[in-house]
Amino acid sequence: MSHIAGACLKEFITNYINDSVVTKQKLLADSEMLSVVENSAKAIIEAYKNGGKVLIAGNGGSAADAQHVATELVSKFMHYRRALSAIALTTNSSILTAIGNDYSYDQVFVRQIQAYGNEGDIFIAISTSGNSKNIVLAAEEAKRKGMKVIGLTGGGMSGEFLMDGLCDYLIKIPSESTPIIQDTHIMVEHILCALVEKEFI
Repeated sequence: MSHIAGACLKEFITNYINDSVVTKQKLLADSEMLSVVENSAKAIIEAYKNGGKVLIAGNGGSAADAQHVATELVSKFMHYRRALSAIALTTNSSILTAIGNDYSYDQVFVRQIQAYGNEGDIFIAISTSGNSKNIVLAAEEAKRKGMKVIGLTGGGMSGEFLMDGLCDYLIKIPSESTPIIQDTHIMVEHILCALVEKEFI
């Protein structure tokens, strides 16, 4: 590897880490958004105390986040405690392919919200763009069913997105870079899991 190539790689690594840090610093400085994160955790805790559950969905990397969060809630995050009911709507390939084939891909999460969601439950809707059609439709259905919707999106304050008016709690990451938004989403998701878990240790 030439010194030039090595320098370019190091610059890319440095710039990427810096972009991620800057985004997190912007979030840290936004007291209103920090309150939304806190209130999101309180909503999840209230749902669990009232016998409810958490449903989570996203596409691509956000689908992996949905599974990750469900795992932390059902198993444990850092402490041993009672299992908390959480379902990632991204994991049953038979359900996903049947709905996609029989209806459309836009319906893959709506049908599951109709099947599993109840009033008082929580829907965590993850969309880096804030415009994913299947997430938007699922959020609309969750609202109709009396569920609380926690949205994790991106784009900062640069525009209005379809998810903006559908969430009881909207955690909008101040970045337009999908990877950086995803970096910050998982941090926020870990914070939510930690706050919820503290209530049930």
